[in-house]
Amino acid sequence: MIEARVPVRAEHEYEVVIGRGLDREVAAAVGGEPRRVLLVHQAPLAERAGRLGAALEAAGHEVHPALVPDGEQAKTAAVLTELWSRLGRAAFTRQDLVVGLGGGAATDLAGFVAASWLRGVAVVHVPTTLLGMVDAAVGGKAAINTPEGKNLVGAFHSPRAVVCDLDTLATLPPEDHAAGLAEVVKAGFIADPRILELVEADSGAAARDAGSDVLAELVRRAVQVKAEVVSEDLREAGRREFLNYGHTLAHAIELSEDFRWRHGDAVAVGMVFAAELGRAAGRLPDADVARHRDVLRSLGLPTGYRQDRWPELLEAMGRDKKTRGATLRLVVLDGIGRPGRLEGPDPALLEAAYATLAQ
Repeated sequence: MIEARVPVRAEHEYEVVIGRGLDREVAAAVGGEPRRVLLVHQAPLAERAGRLGAALEAAGHEVHPALVPDGEQAKTAAVLTELWSRLGRAAFTRQDLVVGLGGGAATDLAGFVAASWLRGVAVVHVPTTLLGMVDAAVGGKAAINTPEGKNLVGAFHSPRAVVCDLDTLATLPPEDHAAGLAEVVKAGFIADPRILELVEADSGAAARDAGSDVLAELVRRAVQVKAEVVSEDLREAGRREFLNYGHTLAHAIELSEDFRWRHGDAVAVGMVFAAELGRAAGRLPDADVARHRDVLRSLGLPTGYRQDRWPELLEAMGRDKKTRGATLRLVVLDGIGRPGRLEGPDPALLEAAYATLAQ
């Protein structure tokens, strides 16, 4: 059952389909003409990949399953090179395509494979995590990591379609579900306060329930926020930068932790840091800073981090994609739903904001 179709207007227009029991939508997105399909997936989704591959083969397609490592370990140059070799050996042409099945790491990788092969072939994303549905699979960003940082090598390459089957969320561990909710509430803080109200209505209980109607609405609203921003600013020349709220510190934490932390957990800490920085700069009221901690804690997300890591994190933040030359740029709020930029903040201001995260 389809609950929503959210259009995205980028290099081309595509839809994010949200609902339950959507296997047929994947086949429809691939298309009726027989073609080769590279099906990128990770080990926990082997059974689902098998079913999806069989369905695509029944539709006349030649399916090449590609098992990749779990999590961020999939987003490496070595894995990318192996997938290029697979495409070359199978003689993939520009009429063929890639399907990314899994969480954000799988769709990030699949998107970059598609963007780089023959200067661009089609990709269909089938995110199976909440984080993937509301963030990684939507918006046309594709990337891999390097030892120096996260997502430093990548491209803008919009998918042919994104199919978000909410039924897959029932199998997510609670910690992974909560991590995805960090990106949902981020959309609330920067653009849609109704998201925060839905979470606050019952202290996050419905948001944590994969089968609830509230969660379905939260996914739709978060996707709508991203779709509107991306449609206006595909290549991060302006408003799209606001989608990185909390991400400057988050990416530094992920690098410091060798990507063992969940992305959403790091984003939760990063948003508290950004809120405290906004308060220190005289831009965000105390009540809005407190609201950050209250909402995130209600979802079981972290709001603090180790104080001894600050020098290391500050150095990593200097390599953030938003940095211009030696000038650090961060997204802060001037109120709920009112994002802005803070450029070249005083180091003492940064350190004071970070000190509030003490654990």
